Amino acid sequence: MATLLLVFIYFIYIGLGVPDSAIGSAWPAMFPDLGLPVSYASYVTVLISLCTALSSLFSAKLINKFGTGLVTAVSTLVTAIALIGFSLSTSIWWLCVSALPAGFGAGAIDAALNNYVALRYKSSHVSFLHSFYGIGVAITPFIMSFALKNGDWRQGYRLIFYVQLAIAALAFSTLPLWKKVKEQSGEEEAFTPVTLSYPAMFKIPAARAGWLVFFLTCGLEFTCNTWATTFLVKSEGATAAAAARALTFYYLGITTGRFVSGLIVKKLGNERIVLIGYGLVLAAIILLFLPVPIAVKGGALAMIGFGNGPSFPNLIYMTPGHFGKEASQSLIGSQMAMCNLGILAVPPLFGLIAKGLSAGLFPAFLAVLFALILPLTLLYFKRMHALKAAGGLKFENKPENIVDNSEKK
Repeated sequence: MATLLLVFIYFIYIGLGVPDSAIGSAWPAMFPDLGLPVSYASYVTVLISLCTALSSLFSAKLINKFGTGLVTAVSTLVTAIALIGFSLSTSIWWLCVSALPAGFGAGAIDAALNNYVALRYKSSHVSFLHSFYGIGVAITPFIMSFALKNGDWRQGYRLIFYVQLAIAALAFSTLPLWKKVKEQSGEEEAFTPVTLSYPAMFKIPAARAGWLVFFLTCGLEFTCNTWATTFLVKSEGATAAAAARALTFYYLGITTGRFVSGLIVKKLGNERIVLIGYGLVLAAIILLFLPVPIAVKGGALAMIGFGNGPSFPNLIYMTPGHFGKEASQSLIGSQMAMCNLGILAVPPLFGLIAKGLSAGLFPAFLAVLFALILPLTLLYFKRMHALKAAGGLKFENKPENIVDNSEKK
């Protein structure tokens, strides 16, 4: 039963990726049709990311009360409704209203399923889970390109809506299975989930270090997603088509890296996977500095995706084992939120640098991010080990009264 549910979870997680690449795929046709400046895309994407972060921040209480299955199913349906909203949009205000359910639904799905899989399955399955997200992200541009051949981006959104609606129907159909798995596993007796406030989590040294790591690694990932093509075209003389191909290989690198991570994590362990990946990211950043052909720089981007991609699912998986199962939903929700805040803050920061100075500073910006990520990750690992050695988090009377004995060591 548990294995069957995991298979369904994989397919449901495709639904997290499906809406994520919609705006980017459709925007070249959307903005002239709606009479909007090209820059307005950033308003929509920032609003989606902000709502995703807020949803991740505050979803733990809903998930603990109503269960992962129901929250996931309802949230997937909410994102499907958002896609219909986009298809009917006639102004920037319609787009922004549609962005709200897109973001709130995505944040709840992400926090709910990551915590559920990290708690109950092997580490490899968290990596495989994120590979299915990559499938979802890849499906949308393909569908949208089909619709845009007829010049109808609205049809593209409607087709994507049908895909998302089918995934939502699958999620609702699995609700009895969630209940059966819970009954068979005796989950209710194993542990009682605890919802932590942010002031309470801020008291935990390992949590604070982890937030910075998630903020920066996701910021690096989406800086590449947003600005790699601009760097290649403006600073390296690549054609727009060549730059787009390089970005495709970057996404393939992320998906492949996560899949390979799932195959080898049992042998190497989560921490080693993360650090080996960082080694590949460093080598790739060095390549971006060198006067090498465009194809090599495209390969370097793929290497960054392959190296940095596995860090997110492996770091997520470590949370329940080091902080404890009781508080993992709140902590993973907070990690998702910091990831989305990194997506909101870091790429626009490089945008200001590119506008004020040069897009050619892209490799230097990545190098600075990496110089922060590596020591903070090592600090995070150290603090998690200390917390686990001290017996994990303890709660006195109510969740706000956290006892973290690692601070005494």
